[in-house]
Amino acid sequence: MSEGSDRNNIEQLALIEKISSQVLELIDRGNQTPVVLIDGRAGSGKSTFAEALQGQLFRDGESAPRVIHMDNIFEGWEGLALGSDYMVRFILQPLARRETASWQDWSWVKNQRSSWREFSGGTPLIVEGCGSLTERSKEHADICIWLEASEEVRRERWLKRERHLDKFDFWAAQELDFYAREKSQSLADLVIKTD
Repeated sequence: MSEGSDRNNIEQLALIEKISSQVLELIDRGNQTPVVLIDGRAGSGKSTFAEALQGQLFRDGESAPRVIHMDNIFEGWEGLALGSDYMVRFILQPLARRETASWQDWSWVKNQRSSWREFSGGTPLIVEGCGSLTERSKEHADICIWLEASEEVRRERWLKRERHLDKFDFWAAQELDFYAREKSQSLADLVIKTD
């Protein structure tokens, strides 16, 4: 591992500790379900960052935050915009009304909505994935994070995860359109380089 990579990892760990402290401060002030949105292009490190934040919050706050992955919300390969809207309507808006969020995950095998999920709050919520940060979702969020990585790094990570690049360009084009419209990066409270 290079010196630059080590420094980047140390900086990310410090940021995760800082974000964890901010979330716990929100809880101390009476917000029992602080919402953290983590967005960025495919392969920018959102899932890894969310997992590290979840672990840090568990260590610091002694209760495990709920993590929702947008990959489980999208309606297939063409479902970025629909998934983003679905997440706001069925998860964030009910929680903002102090109601139980109830939604169906997307089955990539059956190509339809399948298993029902519920979340009533009471612990922090981390939503990670492309399309999680929009003007509509920001209204219901406490901390909004954008992760940034070069296309080369994102392609490498995609290939490692998917074992092929078949859908990379198709998804990347959909992202470009979505983020040009939503301006998600400019909505973020924090922009973090992950490569």
